[in-house]
Amino acid sequence: MALLNFKKRDVVENGPVNPTVEAFLQGYSIEVMPRTAEKVEDFRALLPEGTRVYIAHIEGTPIEDMVKTAKRIADEGYPVMPHFPARIIKDAATLENWISMYQGEAGVDQALLLAGGVANPHGDFDSSMQLLESGLFDKAGFKRLHVAGHPEGNKDIDPDGSTKNVDDALRWKQKFSETTDAEMALATQFAFEAKPIIEWADSLKEAGIDIPVHIGIAGPAKLQTLIKFAIACGVGPSLKVLQKRAMDVSKLLLPYEPTDVITELANHKAANPDFNITNVHFFPLGGIKTNANWAINNGGASAKPVNS
Repeated sequence: MALLNFKKRDVVENGPVNPTVEAFLQGYSIEVMPRTAEKVEDFRALLPEGTRVYIAHIEGTPIEDMVKTAKRIADEGYPVMPHFPARIIKDAATLENWISMYQGEAGVDQALLLAGGVANPHGDFDSSMQLLESGLFDKAGFKRLHVAGHPEGNKDIDPDGSTKNVDDALRWKQKFSETTDAEMALATQFAFEAKPIIEWADSLKEAGIDIPVHIGIAGPAKLQTLIKFAIACGVGPSLKVLQKRAMDVSKLLLPYEPTDVITELANHKAANPDFNITNVHFFPLGGIKTNANWAINNGGASAKPVNS
């Protein structure tokens, strides 16, 4: 994805915002990579105060580039949450060194732990559970640890199409959340349909899993771009929402926006205050400028940039 420079004059006033959506977008987070963050002159012209910025660690990205990006964004006043992909971390010594670098150079005290998108582990770690079991994040005093959630399953974990291994992992993470001092949350893969997300979130509660959910949402993007990323990331049945749209010639060239799915989730949250989806996490697949514009136009005070 290409993250473009954003200036205040780019904001388009779009009339009054939906107060339910505004409330739902309060405390949203967003994801960047080192190479895309470099193209943003100042995140304070894009993001509200306190926005959590995840930094995706793609295989082959030097840890020095990750830490440099974390420091830059932290220096602009934002809490940073770097990815720790288990399968690209060689061993416990490497993990401890990464934690030390992030803490010492960027003041990082939170992390997203996940298996990572590589098929063959580079070393001793295969899953986020092994990273948690190392005890190194608790030892370092990390205040917040997020782990992955999959509203539509994960074929890498359950190739037979079931959710058995995913469900077993969630139960393990629930038990871990009861012993760690860190606050935990599930940061999910993005999906395009509200109903299965709601059903999945409700099923977690029924299973006794009360870890808060930060729901992944794909930001505005060209339809072709979204379909490409959705297939590559293993998005499940809700992909049909995009495929159906692609068959409509009148909509094929129009950019996708997450208005419908967010509005449905926001309405459900307003009607069910104990709903366990607490935050929105944006994947800015069409660019952070585009995502920020959408949030500002739809989120009102919840999305007002620091420099606005």
